[in-house]
Amino acid sequence: MKAFKKIIGIGALSALMFSAPSHALNMDVGHTLTTDSPFHVGTQKFADILKEKSNGKITVTVFPHSQLGGELTMIQGAVAGATDLFVTGQPALNNVVKEFLVFDTPFLFDSVQQANEILAGPVGDKFMNILPKYGLVGLGWFSAIERNVFGNRAINSADDLKGMKIRVIQSPGYVESYKTLGAQATPMAYSELYLALQQKVIDGGETTPDQFVSDKFIEVSKYFNMTHVNIHPALLVMSKTRWDSLSDDERKIVKEAADEAMAYARDYYKKVYDEGMVTMKEKGVAIVYPSDLDSLVQATRPVVKKLIGEAPNGQALYDAVIAAKASAKK
Repeated sequence: MKAFKKIIGIGALSALMFSAPSHALNMDVGHTLTTDSPFHVGTQKFADILKEKSNGKITVTVFPHSQLGGELTMIQGAVAGATDLFVTGQPALNNVVKEFLVFDTPFLFDSVQQANEILAGPVGDKFMNILPKYGLVGLGWFSAIERNVFGNRAINSADDLKGMKIRVIQSPGYVESYKTLGAQATPMAYSELYLALQQKVIDGGETTPDQFVSDKFIEVSKYFNMTHVNIHPALLVMSKTRWDSLSDDERKIVKEAADEAMAYARDYYKKVYDEGMVTMKEKGVAIVYPSDLDSLVQATRPVVKKLIGEAPNGQALYDAVIAAKASAKK
């Protein structure tokens, strides 16, 4: 060692000892949407912030468009420890995290802004704290997502939905809600919906303003109805196995990056939502604000009761959301 010090000098030895690269961490995050979607923008922001905060020691590669599998595949992979991170809308989590069925209840939130505010507080934490027992860790809420009925019919009241053939998310609350409203909730791959509308084999679907425009439904639909039967959360989730393998410092950096990226993603969703509404008006799509929205609310009350009963601890979780809504209105 003495001879070694003489050869390279003590200063050089110190530099050699402390400039050696420390442990590098490489992770993947997947989602099912396109590269111009809020999911992609948010996850890429997460990767960028994480790389900067860790001085390049933690890198995340984003895989859009189901490259790591569909939502259910990614969820199962994360539970098993095979998938690092994923972003999903809440309905896909229902089969694994049964408490999240509460979010399927129709008219749970009044608006995207209200949902985001409630999820940012103690109620959001209550739901996030459920995930670890299922092998998952919630890193943060994306923007809540508002889903509205579009297609060949204006909807002003519950009566207008009767007999309407609608492609809906294949989640219990969505299917039950539209059945209760008298619509035919039709199972169909999202990728087939455009052609089905074009060929008039289906009357409509339900989606967000930004997706309505970006997926070109604007070309085959006359009406976009502001029904917002469902406003569901989306979230960034990590495998608990992967999370447990991180050091305390790594966890802190990952969580900080997630918080910043999710705030950015929520702002981005609002931007593309607003842009979608403007584009619809410019292209001549009729935006309908139902004159009797309460008829939809009242018609779906039995579905609320049913879903609360099916979700573990459902009543308490539902009551927590309702209490937060009441508190926000004061």
